[in-house]
Amino acid sequence: VQLQACGGGLVQAGGSLRLSCAASGRTFSRAAMGWFRQAPGKEREFVAVRSWSGYSTTYADSVKGRFTISRDNAKNTAFLQMNSLKPEDTAVYYCAYGRYGSRAEDYDYWGQGTQVTVSS
Repeated sequence: VQLQACGGGLVQAGGSLRLSCAASGRTFSRAAMGWFRQAPGKEREFVAVRSWSGYSTTYADSVKGRFTISRDNAKNTAFLQMNSLKPEDTAVYYCAYGRYGSRAEDYDYWGQGTQVTVSS
């Protein structure tokens, strides 16, 4: 499985960005798709995950109410809509594909990351 993430960029605080992640190759049904992020000097942290069915979603407390994860199963693509961005959201964002969960170990495949920079 290959994951291609895109949509990052530079935005002012309070602005919005939409990330997308397309999965290709030997994709398998019912896989969860999630997003993680890693800021400079910090460990990778969980952001959000959505189950294949869409019935289950989980968000990190730091992004609840501001970020929304969605997916288009027909296109094997996940999205992360990020609103009301803050400077502390600045990080490289990674999409992941695998089991539903908030730990990096739950996922078997990772995208290359896309940089999000929020200026104050």
